Amino acid sequence: MYSVAILAGGLASRLGEVTKKLPKSLIEISGKPFIFHQLDILKSQGVKNVVLCVGHLGQMIESAVGDGRNFNLSIKYSYDGEKQLGTGGSIKKALHLLDPNFFVLYGDSFLPINFEKVQQSYNEKKLGLMTIIKNDNVWDLSNVLYLDGKLIEYNKRNPKPSMKYIDYGLSILNKNAFNYFINEQIFDLSDLFALLSSKSELGAFEVYERFYEIGSQKGIQETEDYLNNFKLG
Repeated sequence: MYSVAILAGGLASRLGEVTKKLPKSLIEISGKPFIFHQLDILKSQGVKNVVLCVGHLGQMIESAVGDGRNFNLSIKYSYDGEKQLGTGGSIKKALHLLDPNFFVLYGDSFLPINFEKVQQSYNEKKLGLMTIIKNDNVWDLSNVLYLDGKLIEYNKRNPKPSMKYIDYGLSILNKNAFNYFINEQIFDLSDLFALLSSKSELGAFEVYERFYEIGSQKGIQETEDYLNNFKLG
């Protein structure tokens, strides 16, 4: 199984006072820090190596999670440094810790998905793969044009009415995808995905079960309700 990069360095400004002194990853959900749920499901799916891309209050995350032995995982850390590098820049800085192809997971998402099936569907001739779900503007503005089993366009900055799908929250990237950006450049992962889709370098894997996220109070409650009944399979 590919290694997994978890993006856990955001400021979580939408949660207000909650995350001024506590990183979003450590918010207690269903009896334990949210990131513990993420690590548990990764281990259950056969993942062995995880890299946490951290920034805001990252030392607190490292103190809570450690080197991963409590989760039967190997966990390493990549810190943004003095300035936030954006989701794309954070991963580029962590590339030396990751496999040639690797998963990317957002630090505020819980995804009931089969990682092995996603990995098996990845065509290594492309530089990336995005999991997508039909959204019809339910969770956010749809930003993916997906037709006849192919991802035609991803555009978060300028979504079109013809777009019915959205990024589900799990992707696979090849290290070479980041050659389009220079070291220490500040950029979002969405910009990389848009660039790859414009070059027909981004595949897609359609998912049918919804994702859960803790980026808002509503999302926290929905995630808590789901995880209270979730069993690792």
